[in-house]
Amino acid sequence: MTLALGMITVDALAPAPLATWWADQLGGRVVEDNDGYFVVVAVGEGAPLFAFQKVEDPTPGKNRIHLDLTTDDLESEVDRLVAAGASRIADHEMPGFAWVTLADPDGNQFCVSARHGAEVTS
Repeated sequence: MTLALGMITVDALAPAPLATWWADQLGGRVVEDNDGYFVVVAVGEGAPLFAFQKVEDPTPGKNRIHLDLTTDDLESEVDRLVAAGASRIADHEMPGFAWVTLADPDGNQFCVSARHGAEVTS
């Protein structure tokens, strides 16, 4: 048996606005709405779908699974995400590798790092 990652799903009180926010940030588009209960975002051919599912009580505290995103320009991309409504949580750096932890408008944490081979500027 072979498994493949088909979808990443996030619990949300209001899935539609959060799905739209992530679609905007990742250059994707909402491809399925399901009356706002289960909203699906496509972020590119061959990439897993990103879904947002309505729940009455999201898991409190830090999420146990998070997204790690990469970019060629770490600071510019972090600035863009913060301007779009993300919150900057923490900056991290080790020799040759830097990343920033952020939270989306619902508080779900994710990280952004420089792509391998991209210049790291602090």
